[in-house]
Amino acid sequence: MKIRVVSSKEEIDTLKLNEEIVHLAFRPSNKDIFKLILKCPEVKAIHIPSSYKRTISSSAQMYLSMQNIALLEGDVWGHRKDINEYSEVSEHVFDRIKELKDEGLSDEDTIERLVRETRLSPDFVTFIISN
Repeated sequence: MKIRVVSSKEEIDTLKLNEEIVHLAFRPSNKDIFKLILKCPEVKAIHIPSSYKRTISSSAQMYLSMQNIALLEGDVWGHRKDINEYSEVSEHVFDRIKELKDEGLSDEDTIERLVRETRLSPDFVTFIISN
């Protein structure tokens, strides 16, 4: 699973139409969020740092909810934007989800375990499990 990392408002214009998960490494305004959605009609989730998530307006959150676009909290740890514009979720994470499910763990226990084992946020792990 690839996450497109966007470092500035200007980079929204460089997004491809088929982007599904976008990490905003800047504090987005309502205008930035709407611009992103218009640019990427297939987007399923917007991933932003927790300090920025608290500043997203309720109207933007409601709009995302109505469009079935998840607003996920978290960071892309260790990602070097100068090397690759995408951060990838390792196939190991998906294999580990399957292993834990096969062991009979509930979704909540699986999420808790993966959050401890990886540096992914609970929001993001929940999104992966549900999609």
